[in-house]
Amino acid sequence: MPLLIGIALILALLIKTFLVQAFSIPSDSMQNTLQRGDRVLVDKLTPWFGSTPERGEVVVFHDPGGWLEDQQPAEPNAAQKFLSFIGLMPSAEEKDLIKRVIATGGDTVECKKGGPVKVNGHALNEPYIFPGDSACDDMPFGPIKVPKGRIWVMGDHRQNSLDSRYHQELPGGGTVSNDKVVGRAFTIAWPLNRLDWLGIPGTFDQKGLNGMGAVAPAAAGLAGAVPLVLWRRRRLTRPSDAIEGTNLARKG
Repeated sequence: MPLLIGIALILALLIKTFLVQAFSIPSDSMQNTLQRGDRVLVDKLTPWFGSTPERGEVVVFHDPGGWLEDQQPAEPNAAQKFLSFIGLMPSAEEKDLIKRVIATGGDTVECKKGGPVKVNGHALNEPYIFPGDSACDDMPFGPIKVPKGRIWVMGDHRQNSLDSRYHQELPGGGTVSNDKVVGRAFTIAWPLNRLDWLGIPGTFDQKGLNGMGAVAPAAAGLAGAVPLVLWRRRRLTRPSDAIEGTNLARKG
């Protein structure tokens, strides 16, 4: 029995480290796609095959520095630390966030007050935005050229999300390095009545959007052979499709 328990713990640790990790949603910044209390599963495998974040994906990423500096996570007890270690609970100590990727390296992104978000000059139709919110009226921005190897992220609840727009004074100009990305959230796993895939909205497939974007990584073909990658291109089946991070702040 001790041997079986030990093997189970090792497998759980390996899965958490290299394959899939669970995260909880503590804030409202990704409504209505994600609700406070949702549990999402994050794909950590495909980056090992050279896959990089794509426009429209919901990704979990480590605090790039300064995004959550005023937020102190609650001190976990011994049981929570153990469950976090083996991946059965999200970490209560790491400062992670979760947002939707709007633009990737090489893209030019902007949004004027009263207007839509534009990527490489193409307006995005964003059905996932929280009902009643504007695209960016609380914080217009751009045009901004996203550096190679970085992403521009925004929350779906635009008027309740401290995303890339609010951190332009920091190194990186509000963008997040691909190296900080933990992985892509691909499904809502809990509660069961909210079980759903997190797909990429069709607006990111519009013709010409890639005209000025970054070139796909050479390893994309290999990553495409991995079953998890097949979920990357699933389309939305409901009005919104986003996600939030592990220890996100009130408006994180």
